[in-house]
Amino acid sequence: MTALPPQPDTHLDAPPEIPPDSLPLNTEAPPERGPVRQRSPLPDVLRGLALLGILIVNVQDFAGFRVWTQGGLDRAVQIVTDIFANGRSISLFAMLFGWGAAGLLARQGVGTFLRRHAVLLALGTLHFIFIWHGDIIANYALLAAALLLTARLTAPTLVLVAGGMGGWWLADGVVAGVQASLSSTRFGRYAGLQQFTPDMPYPEVLNERAGDFSVNLIGGSIFNGPWLLALFCLGAAAYRIGLLLRPHEHLPLLRRLSVWGWGLGLPLGVLLAWLNTRGDYASGLLATPVRMGGGLALALGYVGVLGTLAAQNKLGGWLAFAASGRVAMSNYIAQSLIMTTVFYPYAGAQYGQWGAASAVALALLVGLAQLPTSAWVLRRWGMGPLERLVRALVYGWQK
Repeated sequence: MTALPPQPDTHLDAPPEIPPDSLPLNTEAPPERGPVRQRSPLPDVLRGLALLGILIVNVQDFAGFRVWTQGGLDRAVQIVTDIFANGRSISLFAMLFGWGAAGLLARQGVGTFLRRHAVLLALGTLHFIFIWHGDIIANYALLAAALLLTARLTAPTLVLVAGGMGGWWLADGVVAGVQASLSSTRFGRYAGLQQFTPDMPYPEVLNERAGDFSVNLIGGSIFNGPWLLALFCLGAAAYRIGLLLRPHEHLPLLRRLSVWGWGLGLPLGVLLAWLNTRGDYASGLLATPVRMGGGLALALGYVGVLGTLAAQNKLGGWLAFAASGRVAMSNYIAQSLIMTTVFYPYAGAQYGQWGAASAVALALLVGLAQLPTSAWVLRRWGMGPLERLVRALVYGWQK
């Protein structure tokens, strides 16, 4: 496997904003049963929580610090980030992408599916070139076309497909890391961070990003494609059985996800934190499969715990994340604008000046502030500005 730098946690998609009573009946998910009559808030809560975790992880790229050089309080914050967020948020969001895409395809058909992902491809391209090089919305939109091949697969088959692709990708990464550790040649760890010169003007940064876009889109889709498609398939399987919309029907499964997800995810998170204290090339390679394998496990653990609470109507304070999840696209782009304004040389020029503790504190401040802001936006306008734009482009302005 060719070693490429790990991709930032930037994965956005949500099912179209369509009221449940307006959905056609030709959906592959079974009809709602039992006492539940309203859509579960669980998908939006999970998406909002993942969005906060994404920002906490991506602040390393925004701020320009190397994880393995952190010490003292910075290292402590990095360890907590590695255990509870690094790889966890990206996995959760990717599964939610697959869940939403499967629902869109089942309810609205191929035409709407292709239009929506064409719009996401365009938005991701603009975001990458004009705001931040870490965008992979475009990668998601491109890879989503493969989900057309899964439209008739059952949930068990989707899980088997995900296991095959994901297992191969993880095993390939482990082999590459072990081979590097046994090699007599020693290289330093690759940071994958942007290289800025002092007072670098915006047009120069923009020109570099425009030149890098095609490599990012094609290279990222090839390298990360099997793993992302595995996560998409798991999300599609969750849609098939109604796991997120009717969690009360799946309590045994949710409890198993809680136990196994946390049982596997926590020790792998500790291993990731240890690997991220080491600056050698082999540790960097091994960190990728450990990050993503443990990330998937704990992401499923989060689904299990929050899904169990949702089934018992005990989400409580976690419901605050639902508003952020409903305007995830707008919040995600806003995060990029705020962070690049603080750190990039053509604005706040703080790049490379902050450690993990201060950078993560800023990420928490911004991410938590988006919770009440999102609730206000929903009360005022019913949806976020980018959500409205996507809806208009996909369904027409009259919608």
